[in-house]
Amino acid sequence: MVTAQAQIPPQRLTVLGATGSIGTSTLDLVARHPGRFEIVALTAQSNAAALAALAIRHRAQRAVVGDPSAYAALRDALAGSGIEATAGPDALIEAAGLPADCVMAAIVGAAGLAPTLAAVRQGRRIALANKECLVSAGGVFMAAVAAAGAELLPVDSEHAGVFQALAGHDRTGVSRIVITASGGPFRTWPAERIQAATVAEALQHPNWSMGPKITIDSATLMNKGLELIEAHHLFTMPPDRLDAVVHPQSIVHALVEYIDGSVVAQLANPDMRSPIALALAWPRRMASPTPPLDLARVGALTFEAPDLARFPAFALAKAAMAKGPGATAALNAANEVAVAAFLKGGLRVPQIALVVEQTLDHMNATASGLAPPGDLAAVFTIDAQARRVAGQYVAALL
Repeated sequence: MVTAQAQIPPQRLTVLGATGSIGTSTLDLVARHPGRFEIVALTAQSNAAALAALAIRHRAQRAVVGDPSAYAALRDALAGSGIEATAGPDALIEAAGLPADCVMAAIVGAAGLAPTLAAVRQGRRIALANKECLVSAGGVFMAAVAAAGAELLPVDSEHAGVFQALAGHDRTGVSRIVITASGGPFRTWPAERIQAATVAEALQHPNWSMGPKITIDSATLMNKGLELIEAHHLFTMPPDRLDAVVHPQSIVHALVEYIDGSVVAQLANPDMRSPIALALAWPRRMASPTPPLDLARVGALTFEAPDLARFPAFALAKAAMAKGPGATAALNAANEVAVAAFLKGGLRVPQIALVVEQTLDHMNATASGLAPPGDLAAVFTIDAQARRVAGQYVAALL
C-alpha cells in the first residue's frame, strides 16, 4: 500500500551557505527525512573539502564555491561523482537561480545579498537566514519579494517565533512585538571585565551553537538590534512598536502583544533545527530532533531589560532603524568590519560599538548623508563607503 506521504514528490532544495551553522543544521534535517528532499545545489565560500563531502552525501546536482581559488580542490574532490562543480560570485548567483521549490539563504554577511535576490526573482520559497538582506537592503529586498510573488519565511528563532505568534491573527490588532535575547556570555559581567574580554571568552555563547560572527554580535547585543531591523521589514511594524528583552534561558523566543492586552508567545528549547524545520515544511510541520520542552524541569523563566550602558550596540541599531535604511546599511557594514577586526585580536569588545558609532556619525555628516538606497547598486555603494570609513577608524585604534 502506498501512503499519502510517499505520493508527495520530493521538495527540491538549494542551500546557500551549506557548510555554515544553518546550512549543516538544514542538511541534518534533510538526512533525517530520506526521500522528502532533492538537493539541487549546495554552496560555500571556500571550504571545498567540507562542501564536496556534503554534496556527495546528499547527492546534490551542483556544488559551488564563491572563492575561485578553491575551484580546483572542489573539482578534484568531486571527480567521478557526477556532481557539477563551479566557482565564483557569478556561479553563486546562477546556483541560486536554478529551479528549486525552496532556497535556504544562509550565506553570512553582505555576500549573501545578490544570490538571495536571484532566488527571490524566481518567485520561490525563501527560507531566510541571512540578516543582511533585510538590514542592509530591507526596502529593496522586500520590494523584490513582492514583485516576484516569492514566499518569504524567517529562519531566525526569534522571527520564526513572531511568525507563529501572528499566525491566524488580524495584524491590525497587534500593539507590539518583542523578541528575546539570551544576553550572551557577558550578560552578568561588569563593564571593566567586558573591556578586557578575550576573543575566546566572547565566543562562549551560553545557549546557542553559532558561527563566530553572529556569536560576537550576540555578545555585544548588536545581534538583537539587527533582528529588530529585520522584524521591522518582515512584519511591517513601526520601529517604536518593536523591542527586545533579555531572557537568559532562551526558551521564549518572541512575544506578540495585542491591543486587548493578550500576549501570545512562542516557546521551544534552543535548537536552530526547530525554526529551520518550520521554514522547510510550512504550513505543515516536520519532525526535528529538538528535545521536547519540559517547563517543570526548566523551573523558572526570567526576563530583564537590556543594559544600554554595557551594551551600547543595541541602542545604535535601534537608532539606525529609526533613521532609515541608509543608516542600517551603514550600521551593518561597519559592524562587520569591526567584528572581523575583533576576531583577529585587534580590538576590544567595547571598541566594536565605538567603530560603528564613529562610522555612522562620519557618514551622516557627509553631503549625501545616509539617504535610503533605491536599488541594490545604491546599497552596495553605502556598504562600500561604510567599510572604508570603518576600516579607517579600526586602523586608528590598533
